[in-house]
Amino acid sequence: MNTKKERIYMCIDLKSFYASAECADMGLDPFTTNLVVADPSRGPGAICLAITPAMKELGVKNRCRLNEIPPSVEYVTALPRMKLYMHVSAQIYGIYLRYIAPEDIHVYSVDEVFIDASPYLRLYGKTPKELAVMLMDEVFAETHITATAGIGTNMFLAKVALDITAKHVPDHIGILDEEEFRRTVWYHQPLTDIWGIGGGTARRLEKYGARCLHDITTLPEKLLYKNFGVNARYLIDHAYGREDCTIAEIQGYETKTKSLSNSQVLFRDYGRREALTVLKEMIDGLVTEMIAAGLYTDHVSVFVGYSGWHSAGTGGSRKLAGGHTDSYRTIEAEIEGIYERTTRYHEPIRRLGISFGNLTNEPFHNLSFFEDFEKAEREHSILKAVSVIKERFGKNAILRGISYQREATARVRNTLVGGHNG
Repeated sequence: MNTKKERIYMCIDLKSFYASAECADMGLDPFTTNLVVADPSRGPGAICLAITPAMKELGVKNRCRLNEIPPSVEYVTALPRMKLYMHVSAQIYGIYLRYIAPEDIHVYSVDEVFIDASPYLRLYGKTPKELAVMLMDEVFAETHITATAGIGTNMFLAKVALDITAKHVPDHIGILDEEEFRRTVWYHQPLTDIWGIGGGTARRLEKYGARCLHDITTLPEKLLYKNFGVNARYLIDHAYGREDCTIAEIQGYETKTKSLSNSQVLFRDYGRREALTVLKEMIDGLVTEMIAAGLYTDHVSVFVGYSGWHSAGTGGSRKLAGGHTDSYRTIEAEIEGIYERTTRYHEPIRRLGISFGNLTNEPFHNLSFFEDFEKAEREHSILKAVSVIKERFGKNAILRGISYQREATARVRNTLVGGHNG
């Protein structure tokens, strides 16, 4: 890899992060300890948020359910503690900042970052691999969390080096430039191992005989654009190992439209009427968040998922006839209408989601002789006061009456972090 002419990127990931953080907190070794991060109170079908490398060595799949772990495997269960993971993640980010400027770091997730290492190789007198080792060693010394790294001449290659190459080398550091990429990754299968290619995309490509990245390079570009639209450009570039996007461009990017969303997996199967109570709580929470940010919406969406992951969800979206608003009454009426029209009868519900789209900083109302503007203004003032109270004293400081119904979830969820116990 020619480090003088090319930019060098790193993608550093914290190995089995949640499980490793739990082991570090308990003084255990995740490579010899069988530990899962899960909440058994959610039943035998509860999802394991993480498992230790020791369990992966036994063939247990990551993100499995508790009832999918073989009975012969003995393990320790740790309740999810999102505050702990966020604290450790922030601590590790602080370690990176000792050596790398924040404008050269892109935080991709709670356990993964991209780093533009180009300016720092000469500064520290190190090769790309030596710099990666230095950062990884610092992280382990202070947190006992093991990191893995991918190094590439662009961000895509760094990510692929992390996801694919690093798994097959003893030091867990993968290195790719475009030439090495074509030699070692071009024919890799399945395609879903490649960053940015999901199951749906892979199935559509397979219809045309493309089962690896090299196969994509043999397909006519016209065919790819017809099937994937503008996303075909990414498929084509990535098939050749190319990526022009930089960390500076990511940090400077501003979306043309803004949105807010909220979703949850229910603690048990809910009936249609019960789930509506929870949906109204979610509307209230998202409206409060929107008002606190001084935003208004003219587009709402609803998603309902049913018990059993094989069952396809239902839902829909609607543009608000009255224009941009932050009115709970208006938004609730539209979302409840979508819910009533699209939700299946007599099928247990397990997931709910809502979103407000096309957010702006200014309200816009279509003039109507039938709207009570004084009443709308009073509602806005009340909701603004509620948002201030919740911001100061916590989300449970003031609640709607529906949150005291048996099937309501807001009071419990407001005490959680990331949907889990703190």
